[in-house]
Amino acid sequence: MPLAARFVDALKRCLRARGMTYAALARELRLSEASVKRMFSRGTFTLARIESILRVLELDLVEVARMARGGEDQARELSLPQEELLASDERLLSVFWLLLNGWSFADVVEDFEITRTELTLALAKFDRARLIDWDAGERVRLRVAKDFVWRPGGPVKKAYGLRVTTEFLRSPFRGPLELLRFEARDLSPGSAAMLRRRLERLAAEFNELAEVDSTLPARRREGVGLLLACRPWTFSAMMALRRRDQTVGQRSKRA
Repeated sequence: MPLAARFVDALKRCLRARGMTYAALARELRLSEASVKRMFSRGTFTLARIESILRVLELDLVEVARMARGGEDQARELSLPQEELLASDERLLSVFWLLLNGWSFADVVEDFEITRTELTLALAKFDRARLIDWDAGERVRLRVAKDFVWRPGGPVKKAYGLRVTTEFLRSPFRGPLELLRFEARDLSPGSAAMLRRRLERLAAEFNELAEVDSTLPARRREGVGLLLACRPWTFSAMMALRRRDQTVGQRSKRA
């Protein structure tokens, strides 16, 4: 897809993430809804019009351009040495998480118990590990995609995986932004595969929202965790009811 088309697609994703319709955008721009739809369908934007749309969406042109590139020059998986660095020190891991979520140098120092010197040393380590590009100033460019995947069974998951899931599930999940549901039903392999694809799309949408919101000031955002999981599974109490030959057969298939 040409870069111009990817830029328009990024703008559309930003609109969806902000919950803004073409009609609402048209009102903000004082245009007709048909004119706005035509602009997006044909990609006929003047620079002034793009600037107006970005002001409405509280976005920066550089950020949208980066979204349009889609992290094409960024790694989707960390190398083993990179993960080992982050797994070795939870403060380093925490600082890297802040960078992934668009926190600026000044905001990190102001809002967290970390000195400018300590943060500078952390950025230097990330730069040497090729996790970021950094010129010893306060601007940082990530060298990895924001939606990268931790290595299965890698250093970070080994060091923090159990702790993260235990802390996450400790909540009673009663808050206005909280939800926990567990469903267990019998599905065909085809339906189970479809469910997995839908969960993957949901995870992609979660990262898309985070990417758009990373352009907002840090104090207007809140850390949100999303846990997705599905696998062939039967509750142990149900397994106890099965005939022995069926139980053995199921275990052998899953081994």
